[in-house]
Amino acid sequence: MTFANVGSLGVQPGRRDDVVAILTRRGTDLADAGCLLYEVGTNDDDPDTVFVIELWESADAHRASLQLPSVTAAIAEAMPMLSGAMGGFRFDVAGSPLRD
Repeated sequence: MTFANVGSLGVQPGRRDDVVAILTRRGTDLADAGCLLYEVGTNDDDPDTVFVIELWESADAHRASLQLPSVTAAIAEAMPMLSGAMGGFRFDVAGSPLRD
């Protein structure tokens, strides 16, 4: 069953674009691990937050991706720029009117 992870990452003032750059680096590791969608965004009304939407083939695929060297390296690089404020939710996708 498709798994969704939607979150927000609080960032240190002035570091939002740096975190976005880390999270949007091109690569095939996530797709190879079962990631169907990985979108990173911002909102100028909340300049110290980065938003991430992920769709995965399964919750297990998402969990396993956290062990990928590229993912652990990106987390380590971004961590000093985060404020510690995090939010979000996870759920199993029930369906969509856009696809079967």
